[in-house]
Parts: sequence; C-alpha cells; structure tokens
Amino acid sequence: MILIVMGVSGSGKTTLAKTLAKLTGWQFAEGDDYHSETNREKMHSGIPLTDEDRAPWLATLHAMILEWHQRGENGVLTCSALKQVYRETLTADLPADAYRFVLMEAPKGVISQRMQARQHFMPAELLDSQIATLEPPADALHVSALDPPEVAARKVLKSLESLL
Repeated sequence: MILIVMGVSGSGKTTLAKTLAKLTGWQFAEGDDYHSETNREKMHSGIPLTDEDRAPWLATLHAMILEWHQRGENGVLTCSALKQVYRETLTADLPADAYRFVLMEAPKGVISQRMQARQHFMPAELLDSQIATLEPPADALHVSALDPPEVAARKVLKSLESLL
C-alpha cells in the first residue's frame, strides 16, 4: 500500500506522513525534497508553479512510488497533489488498490498561521493560489489537521484495515 498524503502547503502533510511511517515502518519520502532548485526559488519568490514547472517533479515522485510498488514495499509520500491530473501522473501504471490519497484539511487561518511560523521555501502568500488550485478528490481519506498527529494516523490506518 502506498499512501499519498496531500493538501495545500502548511496543512500538516509531513507531520502526518512521518507519524504514519513511524507507526507502520513503511518507506517515507517528503515530496518537497524532490523539487528542483528553480522551483524552490520560484516559490520562495512568491511565484506559483505552473503545470510545466511541476511536471518533472511529479514524474520523479511517480517513478519512486512505482519502484516501491514493484518491489512490494509499502510507503508514505507527501505531495500537494492539488489537481486530479497531478494525481493521475503520480499513480499512472499503479493498480487502483495499490494506493490511497489522504487529504489533509484545516481552516485557512490555521494553515496560514502554521506557514508563517515555519522555515520553508513556500511563503504564506501562496496559500490562496494553492487553495484555488485544489481539486479535492472524491475518493480520498479526509483527515482533520486539527487532530493530534497520532490520532489522525490511527484513523487513517483504521480506515485501511480492510485493504491491508
């Protein structure tokens, strides 16, 4: 099983994903670590990424999770995955039962406060563009970022029991 923890920047993807990886012992990858320096600089400057900017990044993440699947490994990946087309790129060539998206949700004010309080290349000024871009998937597990991380992680794992 591959879990893709998604949502806008500052929603708690990394915190939940690390907690899931710790509880399960599964592979973990922080999607932001795979952005090009050009993309990082662009976001740091307050410029939203285009689909063209994201394409090589998504292809890299796809190759990684496809490799996990081919090796029979379970994994947890963080990736904003804001649009349906991005999610299709990530999961191309994977059987539908091999992955689940986990959508982190929180009020905009909470996310904005989190973004302002952390050291990250994504400035809080880009939150509105991320929210506008988000196409919430109907089939994702919806998780409140207001829950303590271990509580949220256990809810995710409980919802997957029949699939594991």
